[in-house]
Parts: sequence; structure tokens; C-alpha cells
Amino acid sequence: MKNFLVHSLLLAVLLTNSCGSSKINKTSNPAVPAAQENVSNQAIVPAADQLKAYLPLLKGKKVGLMGNQTSVVGPNNEHLVDVLLREKVDLKFGFAPEHGFRGDIERGEKVSNDVDAKTGLPLFTLYGGNAKQDSIVKSIDVMIFDLQDVGARFYTYITSLHRVMELCAKHNKELIVLDRPNPCGDQVDGPVRKDDKFKSNVSFHKIAMVHGLTVGELAKMINGEKWLENGKECKLTVVPVQNYTHSSIYKLPVIPSPSLPNHLSVRLYAALCLFEGTDISVGRGTDWPFQVVGYTNPVYGDFTFTPGEKAGMVKHVEGKGAVNYGLDLRNINPDEFKFTLKYVLYFYDKMPDKSKFFARPEFFDKLAGTDELRKQILAGKTEKEIRESWQPELAAYKQMRKKYLLYPDFE
Repeated sequence: MKNFLVHSLLLAVLLTNSCGSSKINKTSNPAVPAAQENVSNQAIVPAADQLKAYLPLLKGKKVGLMGNQTSVVGPNNEHLVDVLLREKVDLKFGFAPEHGFRGDIERGEKVSNDVDAKTGLPLFTLYGGNAKQDSIVKSIDVMIFDLQDVGARFYTYITSLHRVMELCAKHNKELIVLDRPNPCGDQVDGPVRKDDKFKSNVSFHKIAMVHGLTVGELAKMINGEKWLENGKECKLTVVPVQNYTHSSIYKLPVIPSPSLPNHLSVRLYAALCLFEGTDISVGRGTDWPFQVVGYTNPVYGDFTFTPGEKAGMVKHVEGKGAVNYGLDLRNINPDEFKFTLKYVLYFYDKMPDKSKFFARPEFFDKLAGTDELRKQILAGKTEKEIRESWQPELAAYKQMRKKYLLYPDFE
């Protein structure tokens, strides 16, 4: 994994902001392309692997790339940058998102401009903004976006998508999204963000917490719903995944960030990330991030673990150096797991002094996209009662989502 990370020279930019509407590759009209309607058990082929579909779109053009260590091609996980340069694409720079272009920077930490050690390709960050971003984008003809999302609204790679779209729309540049499967695309769940009061990098779009979209489908939605600044549209081409449906089981070939090291952690992520608005540990600093949950009090359970320091998990490690007591989720079948509030409600119920549970209430609300969830938990609502309150907005979101699907749905 290290080899391709080193090649990853580019770009994971944390473009966390916006872009407009546009045309969608050869799949822009129907909700589900005809070629995708009768998908069999054939191997899933991400867009980046389909060189013949997008290399002709780059011929004779100056190209920028937004990517990171997940921007890989083929069974050997060759980095997209290496492939593009070998194919004589005039690649000018790479943008990088949160966690950096190698994917080894800790959550929330600064991502700096850099140069790829292997190729000399200039690398720029969009995470946290970049004063030169306009001149950088103006210097090229077309942008490529290739980041692996995990299907949760608070995963900031989709905020980066929005920011790239905003820049492309502003400077009339074409954006090519190389689509990848959503490893949690078999569900739509959680509260829908309605109020811009709760808009942030971790709740940028008015979508469900578990949104059920690929990045290509979300890009279509951003354009179609006029979410870009001043209602602009981005010249958009989406190269779709082959043989994928929203019922597909898909295990990521490369970890998307340091705290999501395997398929189980990716599937559990949406249900456990809300703990980041508390002091409860989700296993950062252990070998099982987002697979164990605990706190420094035996009241939470018999299972114990002691967080320390691991690569990409050093500065922001809850419960570091102390014995944490709680739940071991490592034996859960990831393919059967669906989003739930039961772990958050379990720890709230067990906490002796409930006034201390929401250690960072404002951040919890940003993650949730609303303050209603926190207030419902404080009021002692059950998961069933909380879920019932989501249904009107979820139903409306699902109807909107259908307009932008590129692949057969799970329901």
C-alpha cells in the first residue's frame, strides 16, 4: 500500500465546497442508464479503470487532478497520476483533500502544498482554502475528480467535490468525475440537513446523513438542485462505474483515511461518527478504529482497550493512555450492518452524569445536521421515536435522489 501511496502524488484536496450543473457523460439523461439496467454478477469496474472512456476527453488539453491514495487504477492499484503521465496526458497539478494526497494526515490537521517526490508534479491543498486556487484552476482546461467516498454526509471528500465544482463553474472549466462505488450505497438513512445554520465541512449538503449516492450521482444533484453559488452550473461529465448497483457489496481496494482501515470500519463509520461530538472513544489510536467503542469508566462494559498512538491517529485520540470500557463490534457482519443509533443511545443511557455526554454539542449538531437529534436524546426518546421524526424529510430526499441515480437502486 505504501508504494501506491507514495505515487499518489496528488491531490486529495479537500475541496470542500461547490460546483454547478452540467452535462453528464454518456449517461446524463435517464435516471438509470440502459447499460446498467440488467447488471449481472460481473466484476465491478470503477471509472478510473476505463481508460478508453476518458483518455480521449483529455487529448490536447491541460489537466488538473483532484485525488489521493484512493485514486488507483487496475488490479495492481497503480496510481492514476502515474497512469496519466505514462499516457502522455498534460497533467499540470494535483489538488488534495483532508488527510492529504497520501492519505496519512490526521483528521482536521493542516494539509500543505507540496511536490510529488516521484514525478515532480505540483500538489496543492483545497482543504481549508487556498489563496491561489483561482489562478491554479484558470491555468488548465479540464479537471478530473477521483476520490473514494464512504457514503456518509460528514465524510469531507464530498465537500471537496463541491469546492472543485464551484471553481470549475466560476472559471468555465469542464469537470470529469471518475465515479466509484459507494460502499454503503445500499441504504438511505438518518436526518436530512434542512437549516443552513448547521452547514459546515461535515454537513455541507442538504442530503441524508447516509446519503446513498456515488460521487457522480451527488455531482449531478449539486448541479440539478442549483446548489452552486448563484445557481451556476458546472460543465460536468460523469464516467460511470460498470456492473455496479446500489445493492452491490463493494470492499474498497485502498483505505480512504487512517481511521477507516477495513470494510467493517467503513460500514460502521456512519453509526459511530456521531461520537465525535462526545468524549467517547471510537478506537482511534488502536488497531481497531471505528470497530470498538468505549470510555474510561467500567459502567460501559466488560470489554477493554487502551488507545495509544498509531499512524494518522496521534493528536486527536480520545481516551489516550487510559483503559476504556465498552463494546467490541469486531465480530459484526459488515455486509449485513445498517445505520443505527443504538450505540449512541446505549452510551448516553449508561453515562452517570448525562449533562457531560455532549462534550461538544455544537459539533454534534453539525455532524447530525440538526440540533433536533441531540434534543431528542436528552429528552429520552427511543430510536423508533427519533426515526419516525425523520420520515417526512427522508421521503422527500429519496424522491429527489431518484432523479440523479446512475445505477439500479436497492429498493
